[in-house]
Amino acid sequence: MNYLRHLFLTCVLCITASLSQAQLTVNTSLLIIGGGASGTTAGIQASRMGVQTLIIEETDWLGGMLTSAGVSAIDGNHQLPSGLWGEFRQKLYNYYGGAKAVETGWVSNTLFEPSVGNKLLKELAKEAKLDIWYRSQWLNVQKTANGWTVSVKKDNKTYTINAKLLIDATELGDVMAAVAAPYRIGMDSRSVTGEIYAPEQANDIIQDLTYVAILKDFGIGADKTIKKPAGYDPKVFEHSCDVADPAAKDNTPIIDCSKMITYGKLPNGKYMINWPKNGNDIYLNLIEKSPKERTEALKEAKLHTLRFIYYLQTVMGFKHLGLAEDEFPTADHLPMIPYNRESRRLKAKVDLTLPYVAQPYQQKEAYYRTGVVVGDYTIDHHHLKNPAAPAIDFVKIKVPAYNVPLGSLVPENTKGLIVAEKSIGVSNIVAGATRLQPVVLGIGQAAGALAAVAIKNNIDPAEVNIREVQQELLNSKAYLMPFIDVKPEDANFQAIQRIGATGILQGTGISYKWANQMWFYPQHPISEATFIQGLKTYYPAIAEVAASGKDLDVDFFSTVIAMLNKQVAKETIAADLAIIKKQNQKPNDTTINRGQLAVLIDRYLKPFAVEINFNGRLMQSK
Repeated sequence: MNYLRHLFLTCVLCITASLSQAQLTVNTSLLIIGGGASGTTAGIQASRMGVQTLIIEETDWLGGMLTSAGVSAIDGNHQLPSGLWGEFRQKLYNYYGGAKAVETGWVSNTLFEPSVGNKLLKELAKEAKLDIWYRSQWLNVQKTANGWTVSVKKDNKTYTINAKLLIDATELGDVMAAVAAPYRIGMDSRSVTGEIYAPEQANDIIQDLTYVAILKDFGIGADKTIKKPAGYDPKVFEHSCDVADPAAKDNTPIIDCSKMITYGKLPNGKYMINWPKNGNDIYLNLIEKSPKERTEALKEAKLHTLRFIYYLQTVMGFKHLGLAEDEFPTADHLPMIPYNRESRRLKAKVDLTLPYVAQPYQQKEAYYRTGVVVGDYTIDHHHLKNPAAPAIDFVKIKVPAYNVPLGSLVPENTKGLIVAEKSIGVSNIVAGATRLQPVVLGIGQAAGALAAVAIKNNIDPAEVNIREVQQELLNSKAYLMPFIDVKPEDANFQAIQRIGATGILQGTGISYKWANQMWFYPQHPISEATFIQGLKTYYPAIAEVAASGKDLDVDFFSTVIAMLNKQVAKETIAADLAIIKKQNQKPNDTTINRGQLAVLIDRYLKPFAVEINFNGRLMQSK
């Protein structure tokens, strides 16, 4: 009996151990490492497309640089409310009471409390097929025959996660480094990128980082002065009240401390302290350091920010402004993570360099056709705290609004991996624009769409139909082309975006202050010659058609369309155009403007359906 009892107990223990081990193994279609700006939107997008998704996040928050790092003043894309960025902004409007309620500081049109941003992102992330593990740390990652196996520590337990596909949404590109996907760090050589502003020799210099602080106004008479930080030297900050615009032709110093402090003023009497000029920027290159080394190095970054706060309180007289104790769940009331402006950069299928951003339609490769993310902010680098950095006036490099090609998210050779956040395939110079919050949110959404399409078709991300990914993004009200004058609410938004992404009708790019532009001009007329010039890139059969400079009308358009689609009669075109014109309240003539032309080309010829490769070249001809 004792033997049988012992045998029974042994079997029970074995079964219990086996069940326990099974419970520590998790299977998911998509694993996203990092719940920052891009990881959050990637998870939302993929799960909305029906893909079982798991996000691993080290902190208790979602949003990364927008929230956990405290950079809650949005830079750029105010006129380009693309996809999930537009949804998030609308939630901010609803929470605070409209657009004007978040225009509290002069650096941005959208400012918010980091804790509120976290709350609203968590609301957006409530999707049936999306799981999020907070306070979770990935330990190692291995490629398998069926995808990836990742070890994750959560609640003092180690889990094995099996995933078909992996997105690196870490702040510094740590996952792609762990799986040996090739990458670059620092400034590129001009001979490699063809960028005349780049240094002659490559180097490992990255942008300054910032340990942001959120201060709160405790009222006149309050004294929230902190203890004098170790190493405090007021001379370090004595020129910090200069509010001159570095992008202006004349950037002679303008000293105005009362304006400086309102740079990042947030709702509810709070202030984001993220000031570059003799403020709390600091040069630290953490990228190749271990987690322990990073933590140790960041002590100096935190101390530097505390020194600046002490200067604000004692020298500038803002002693009524103290660290907001109701923002971050940290003992020191500082953010959970630093604001890393630069990370590893993937060697991708496509490297987006300055020539393609500055003149997208004039380049050998038509990367713009593969666009999945849009941005309009100027090229903004922070190097004031590193004397070794080359003296490049980045902010005066003129570019229009731009898009990011899908191939920038896809490694050259590493299968089953998509790279997001700030680690995509861009040059060091261009990374000064793609690092900004709305663009990174868009990068995540594009990564999620790419992953979902790959998983649903059981193929590698490098094998997807780019147009399928782009159409999924359009269905989510995301922009492919940065056309400032055609919003997602426009009935013709998708058609104009699709035709814009073929290049048959091109936009007009403008370098404009801190919010660059690209215009489609839907109400403008178009000449016969320009119409033919764009159309023949897809349909060489019409290359010899004689076209004048007169405005395009139904007669000429129907003649050309009949050569390409004999099923479409002139009467059909006239009737369809009349309906479109009625929508636009201009029904009385037969001329066709650019917006109407985009709709008609999209309807009758469907050039967007022609597959393209990652270079934007047509994979078949008509």
